[in-house]
Amino acid sequence: MPSFDTLAVHAGERLSRLDPATPRGASFTPTATPIYHSAAYVYENLDDLDAIFAGTQQGPVYARYGNPTLTALETAVAALEGGEAALAYASGMAAIHGALLGAGARAGTTVVAAQDVYGATYALLNRVLAPQGVTVRFVDGTDAAAVAAAMADCQERPAALICETISNPLLKLADLPRLAEIAHAAGAALIVDNTFASPYLCRPLALGADYVVHSATKYLGGHGDVLGGVVVTSAARRTALNEINKLVGANLGPQEAWLVLRGLKTLPLRLQRQCDNAVQIAAWLAGHPRVAGVNYPGLTAHPQHALAARLLERGAFGAMISFDLRDGRQETVFRFMEALKLVLPATTLGDVYSLVLYPAGSSHRALDAEARRRVGIGDGLVRLSVGIEDPADIIADLDQALWKAGE
Repeated sequence: MPSFDTLAVHAGERLSRLDPATPRGASFTPTATPIYHSAAYVYENLDDLDAIFAGTQQGPVYARYGNPTLTALETAVAALEGGEAALAYASGMAAIHGALLGAGARAGTTVVAAQDVYGATYALLNRVLAPQGVTVRFVDGTDAAAVAAAMADCQERPAALICETISNPLLKLADLPRLAEIAHAAGAALIVDNTFASPYLCRPLALGADYVVHSATKYLGGHGDVLGGVVVTSAARRTALNEINKLVGANLGPQEAWLVLRGLKTLPLRLQRQCDNAVQIAAWLAGHPRVAGVNYPGLTAHPQHALAARLLERGAFGAMISFDLRDGRQETVFRFMEALKLVLPATTLGDVYSLVLYPAGSSHRALDAEARRRVGIGDGLVRLSVGIEDPADIIADLDQALWKAGE
């Protein structure tokens, strides 16, 4: 088996060379997968087309059913996650929704969710699935006993337990092997949003997860120029997901698939640099007089540092940091963000650029003040996505902005 770095470069590419039906002789194979801008495909033998519709043969027929560029991306992400198959979606939220539907979330079932999941995931569960008859229970995902109790207390069949490898924005770790045991004992699927960690740091399927979800917009794409999502799972579950998606139509476009596939090739290089930068910046923030507290699992003071060291690979702890400003007010956070010159205030993460976001006003705006208080998202919390710039330059920019914000 090639190393992760080698897979990142080559996985998903030149698939036609592996197909025994591909003509040889004067045929050629492009080194990089082309962008297939076609809504439909013609077959000379209609028996082939019929077999593809029947599911007994593979091949593209209509863009809503699949696309060769998407197949290349899906093959690559599945390889990096150590999964059998993957399905690409138009966004990370479409991927979350697809995984929940695939797990059987529907009227008369229960979904148990970590209480500090991404705000849009929280809203999807509360505002879309709950009104459709799905019972939704939020629980502290770091408390295995509380999760087990929530699963056991379900009055309706538990369909899924959903969590994040590293939570957004409080950087809490999910004990994935333990959560997998709890979910499976209750007959539920474990859905893990692995966006913050990426397969470079953690591969949840090997730890018991049934579905692994990514916002491909973030570390997989890595350059802030594409929107997409991916679910990695078993081949059988992928077939079921695709049947649902043929009807829902949350397909990723070929141009977007190509951009994510290109971004994957540098994922190990980018994320290793970002993780190295984040360790330095988190330690510096922890000693800054204008900072009240820092959330970063790479700090020994983090309550789950030991779990992070076991769960995450390569001795790295991710490139996401969150921290509270000293006086904990929205006005101070806004002055801080407006004073930044290098670090960009933008509502995304995982780019080559360093980015900051105000969770209370953007990613977790769907939660009211009381819900944010229960989760632990205060009015002074800032989320920092560390980029690949020189760490000294990032620190200098953060420093001058912190002092200006406190004036």
